[in-house]
Amino acid sequence: MTANVSSAQPVSPTPSPLHAVVADDFAAVNRTIVEQLNSKVPLVETIGQYITESGGKRLRPLLALLAARSLDYTGDKHIPLATLIEFMHTSTLLHDDVVDESHMRRGKKTANDAWGNAPSVLVGDFLYARSFQMMVDVGSMRIMAILSGATCIIAEGEVLQLTNIGNPSISEEDYFETILGKTAMLFEAASHSGAVLAEATPEQEKALQYYGRYLGLAFQLIDDLLDYQGDADAMGKNVGDDLAEGKPTLPLIHAMEQGTPEQAKLIRQVIRDGGLEQLDAVLEIIHATGALDYTRQRAEEMADKALQQLEALPPSAYRDSMAQLARLAVDRQA
Repeated sequence: MTANVSSAQPVSPTPSPLHAVVADDFAAVNRTIVEQLNSKVPLVETIGQYITESGGKRLRPLLALLAARSLDYTGDKHIPLATLIEFMHTSTLLHDDVVDESHMRRGKKTANDAWGNAPSVLVGDFLYARSFQMMVDVGSMRIMAILSGATCIIAEGEVLQLTNIGNPSISEEDYFETILGKTAMLFEAASHSGAVLAEATPEQEKALQYYGRYLGLAFQLIDDLLDYQGDADAMGKNVGDDLAEGKPTLPLIHAMEQGTPEQAKLIRQVIRDGGLEQLDAVLEIIHATGALDYTRQRAEEMADKALQQLEALPPSAYRDSMAQLARLAVDRQA
C-alpha cells in the first residue's frame, strides 16, 4: 500500500531556550531516532519517519534530558532513554489517530489517512517493540519497571477515554483519571526515569515524578480548552474536533454543571450524538458558564504544583527550563 505523500525532511522542534540548554543532547536524540527507525521493511521506515518528522515539540524526551541533567548526570544513557520515550509517544499517536479516525495532525495528513489503518497500527507496534529493545540497552530494571508500568496505564487511559465517548454523565474526577492515564503518565514516566537514571535522592525522585504528572495534566487541560477557542492553523487540527467525536472534556463537564437545565440537556444530547451541527450553541453555553476560564484555572493549578516540585532540585539552567516549560504549558496557543 502506498500513498501520494511527499518525502518528509527532518523537522526539529521550534528553537527555544528550553531546548537550547540541552542542544547537544537533543541533536544526539534526533540522530538516534533516525538510526533506530532502521528496518528491513521499507514501509516501517517510511511511516516511522513521516510521523517522527512531523514537527512536534518532543516535550517528553526533553523532560527526560532535563531531569537527568538537572541532577548532574554525566553519562550517555539519557540519549537512548529520551529516544525510546519519543518512540512510545509516537506509537500512541499512530494508534490514537486510527481509533479516532483522524485525518489531520500538526497540519498534515495522519499516517492512517495516508497509508491506511492496518499499516499505521503495525508500525505503532514496531515502535513500541523498538522502545522496549532500547530499555534493555539503558540497562536499568527500575527504569524498565517505570516505563512498562506507564505503558499499561496509558493503554488503560486510552480505553477509558474510548468507553467515555458519547457519555455525558462522567464526572470531573472521572475526567482527571482519564487524562492522567492517556497523557500525563508519559510525562511523569519521562521525568521520573530521568531522575532514576541520575541516581536522584528519594526526595528528588518523587519531586521529578510529580513534576511530570502535574505538567502533563496542565498540558492536556489546555489542549482541551484550545479545542473550543484555538486557531485551527496553529493547532494543526480543527476547532471542535473533541465535540464532533463526542468526548466529554472538562469545558463541557463544567458547562453542564453550571448551565441551566436546558443548556445542560443540549450539551448532553450533543455529546451523545457527536457532530458539529450544534457547535455554535455549545460555544455560547461554554462562554456563558465560564467553562474555559475554569479549565484554564485548573491548568494553572496543575502548573503551579509542577513548579513547587522543582524546589527539591539544585539551582541550574536545567531547572529554569523546566520552570519555563510549566509556564509554557498554560500560556501556549497550540
